[in-house]
Amino acid sequence: MDVYLDNAATTFPKPSIVPEKIYDYIINNGGTSGRGAYEKAMLADGLVYQTRKSLAKLFNHSDPKTVIFTSSVTESLNLALQGILKPGDHVVTSALEHNAVWRCLKTLERDRGISISIVPANSQGETKIEDVEAAIRPETRLIVFTHASNVLGTIQPIAAIGKLARSKNILFLVDAAQSAGVLPIDVQAQQIDLLAFTGHKSLLGPMGTGGLVVNCDADIHPLISGGTGGDSAYEYQPDYYPNHLEAGTLNVSGIIGLGAALAFLETEGLGNIRRKEDFLVAYALNALATVPNIELYGPRDSTKTVGVIPFNIAGELPEEVAYYLDQECHVMIRSGLHCAPSAHRLIGTIKRGTCRVGIGYFNETADIDALVNGLQSYIKENK
Repeated sequence: MDVYLDNAATTFPKPSIVPEKIYDYIINNGGTSGRGAYEKAMLADGLVYQTRKSLAKLFNHSDPKTVIFTSSVTESLNLALQGILKPGDHVVTSALEHNAVWRCLKTLERDRGISISIVPANSQGETKIEDVEAAIRPETRLIVFTHASNVLGTIQPIAAIGKLARSKNILFLVDAAQSAGVLPIDVQAQQIDLLAFTGHKSLLGPMGTGGLVVNCDADIHPLISGGTGGDSAYEYQPDYYPNHLEAGTLNVSGIIGLGAALAFLETEGLGNIRRKEDFLVAYALNALATVPNIELYGPRDSTKTVGVIPFNIAGELPEEVAYYLDQECHVMIRSGLHCAPSAHRLIGTIKRGTCRVGIGYFNETADIDALVNGLQSYIKENK
């Protein structure tokens, strides 16, 4: 039996209602959204808007029209960063960022003349709000932070950063790739101006879905321009949402699948999902600690992390460990740098990377046991 523990990359399996709703739309509807006045097109419009409403409700956002659909959290982050930052702007960011943020910032530094300050973190991935405040300059335009590290799992002090940013009149962008669908996110209470999320991780939707919640009146320049299905005689991108930031045919089937996943999450309850993940992370940390020669990274307290556990076996290459687990034990984990080299510099693994366990809602303790048994077998065979 296969054991899937790479949920930090994408969750698997999806709730059965997700492929069912996608299949039903493709087979029985097929109409595009915002492009027709016939019944099936209007039905597609309604399904897309319902997903916007569900996302707005999940994140406590007041206006579904400013929930912008994208193909991924990477596109969402690029949309926000490239759409807002101008020459001379200063950005504060964490030492834990995914390349979806870091490469975009470095490109803007080179091509647009922005400047960047990195807030330090300790080896557990913990950030102090005092260090965030110390990094702010008079020309600081934006603070961008991951909500939870995709390397260490560490949850960042988003509410405190949001309060600080709002007091300084600085925009606050949050990368919720690893947190949306498992941690409570409230853009009002946490004072988040821009929330970037993906649909295919803990939101349990299909790949090719993501979005940006715009909870501010900042002027965001569109990343792409094109057809919107309305105001077609106007030669520029419309200035109203969502059309201002959405051009081209939407991924209607994916958005419908995401809507189905959101309905599943609401039925299960975010609190129940978080409690199960917390239990499994605590179980995994205790079980992995019994493995000889294991090097565990990140918080040991399950309440301070999402379902991401990085580790190495002393003297062994992570890709060889992961390959063995897959081929011999049918246990799937991730190995490498996970597109976040700065986080690996913090823990001294920039040259070899780590193995990464990604725990999801559909995992059970038996999956953790299979992982631990596989690691023990690997160690015995490689003494």
